[in-house]
Order: sequence, then structure tokens, then C-alpha cells
Amino acid sequence: MSTALPELPIRRLTRDDLTLCADLSEGRGWARDEGGWGLLLAAGTGFGIDDPTGKGLAACYVVTSYGPRLAAIGKLLVATAYERRGLGGRLMRHALEAAGETQLLLYATAYGQPLYQKLGFIEVGRVERFHGRLRDTAVDAPAGLVTRRAMAEDIPEVVRLDAECFGVDRTSLITRLPAAMDQLWVAEEDGSLVGYAASWPGASSTIAPVTARDSRTARALIASLARNTAGPLRMHIDVRHKELLDWARESGLESAEGTVIMTHGGGDLPSDWRRCFSPLSLATG
Repeated sequence: MSTALPELPIRRLTRDDLTLCADLSEGRGWARDEGGWGLLLAAGTGFGIDDPTGKGLAACYVVTSYGPRLAAIGKLLVATAYERRGLGGRLMRHALEAAGETQLLLYATAYGQPLYQKLGFIEVGRVERFHGRLRDTAVDAPAGLVTRRAMAEDIPEVVRLDAECFGVDRTSLITRLPAAMDQLWVAEEDGSLVGYAASWPGASSTIAPVTARDSRTARALIASLARNTAGPLRMHIDVRHKELLDWARESGLESAEGTVIMTHGGGDLPSDWRRCFSPLSLATG
């Protein structure tokens, strides 16, 4: 007698499940992104439901904890064969129960937003998606600002700046960026680090995150990454940064459907949005 879907056990995923996670992503039309999955399963905790036919995963999600104050939920995926059969809701209830009093953050597509609202998540912001090529990477950078590739000795300062801007310590993620990213750049002025940005490898290089003291510094970092990227770019920009949104459009990037930032167990996030221009990823915030 086969096991009913609601009774299938939820198990913890490990690095050995990386290929299964990438397969599930690809099956849903997402990029395989094995590098991203590797980072998530190393820095976060994945949970999944095995396909009862023995063919991979039926559903999964990853939670990245930033201590008792905040955790990010990402990569909630249900195989096409099992959609609209309650697995997504079951995994989200599993995440909520495990979180307890910890505030949860996620980025919701239009498809997933009704489920999250039903579970008590509220909208606190939006990001707009861009893709294409920058026509001109020359920018009007602040006087004295230098952008350059990050070195090993820069990582402690990158961690410090990220914690200051994001509002919680993400050391477990940030220290893994040099190995996971295609490029990692920093901006400095008078010897002080005032921003950093990175790009993920792929058919289209994904620029994320972009954290900087102001919009002009953010533009300088994005332009530096673009100059060293052969193919097209993708990135998400917080819609509150109108100046950067306008510059992206004027520079040749095309905008597409955005994503809603939602939280549970608290209202606004602890981050300083004025310095957080683009999230690290939609799975981690």
C-alpha cells in the first residue's frame, strides 16, 4: 500500500543531496545552480520530502539561521508532479514550527505569495529584477573612491560591514563567498571599506549582493563587476533605491517582474535598507 503524500516524512538534507536539489530546481524551470545549492546546504539547513517513486525529491526548502533574531527561508520547491497537493504548505508549517519566536524572512513570487499570506507572512518591501548588458560601465564615482577585487585580508571588514548593514551577523555565509562567487569586489576610500559586491557564475552572471554607503558607490561596484563579465547580467534591486533603478534602466538593463519581501513574527527587518541595494540571494536575504 503506497504512503499518502501528507504522511511522507520530512528529512534533513545534506551535501549528498546537492544533485537532487539541483535536479528539482531544473525540473521547475529554475537554473540548476549547484554552486548556490552547495553554499546553502553548507551555511544553512535543508529539509526535503523524498519522491515516493524513488525518483529524487518531491519537495524541499532551506533555512539559513542568523541567530535567535532572524532566519531566511528559501528554495521552497515542489516537483511538478506533486504541485497543489499540500507539500509546500506542509514544509512551510514545518519551518514556522521550528522557528518559534525567530523572525522569518522570504522573497515571494506572485505564485507563492497567497500561501505565505495565509500562513501569516506580511509584505515589507519589494525588489525589481533586471537583466541584460550595461551599455556603458563608466560611472561618476565619488572623488577618492577606489573599487578593486577583494583579497583574503578584506574578508573580516566585509563581514563587519555586512553585519552593520544587514543588521545581523552572517559570517557563515559571507566567509564562503570567495569560494562560491565568480567575482568579489570592494569599494574603499581613505583606506576604509565602504561597500562590497559580488557576482555568481552562470549563463547570465548574477550580481548579488550589493552593499554600499550610497547609490554612487553601488553604481561603481556594479560597473566594475560588469566590466569583467563577458555575458549578460541579472540582478535584483530594492525598489526604494529609485536612483539606482533609473540608472539601471538608462544603462541598458531591462526590468522584469519583481519579487515581494515578506516576514513572519515581526514587521520590518533589522537591516539598513539605505545601504542594502541588492540581496545576497532570494534564498538568504
